[in-house]
Amino acid sequence: MTNPSQQTPGVAKPTRPGHHRILRMVATFFLGLIVLVGLAVLIIWLVLRPKRLVFSVEDASVHNFHLSNDNHLNATFDFVVRSYNPNTKVSIYFDSIESDLNYDDQTLAFSTVSPFFQPRRNVTRLQVKLTASSTALFSSVSKDLRLEKKSGEVELNLDLKARIRYRVGVWKSSHRTLKIFCSSVLVDFSKSKTFDRTYCDVEI
Repeated sequence: MTNPSQQTPGVAKPTRPGHHRILRMVATFFLGLIVLVGLAVLIIWLVLRPKRLVFSVEDASVHNFHLSNDNHLNATFDFVVRSYNPNTKVSIYFDSIESDLNYDDQTLAFSTVSPFFQPRRNVTRLQVKLTASSTALFSSVSKDLRLEKKSGEVELNLDLKARIRYRVGVWKSSHRTLKIFCSSVLVDFSKSKTFDRTYCDVEI
């Protein structure tokens, strides 16, 4: 009878080096492909060097302005925003645009702007309309706005945020967020004065 303690231990099944070699080759191939695609995109980007878009407010007006005794605002604000794409090879898709209007760090109104496509070396004018409908204001903000109304003009901040994509030929980039800050836009209540264009800061 064989003593169990003297049994010969089982022999481990040998590994197949060819199998691991194939996996390494596949992984190396895909890694190399990712690196090549990344380099191609980087080279295209460096060669094209997209120029910064230029935004400005060309006109602004306010209508049906009314402040209630309990500090609620009703008004319609209209802005004409000029978008200039100075690039000679890069077009831009504006897939979504949000806008909000602020006074003294309080939001008065917000809205969306219709998406659009901007070709190369193109100027597009956006009609931005924001409506304040019974917007509750801080008492200090309401007081300042009443004074602004008496003076005949008000200084507002218009901010835009857009989801954009660049297009070069048939290539399109992934989405990027474009932020536009149009600060200290002087709006005349009576429209008797000529509007002075206000240039905006742009971040991407």
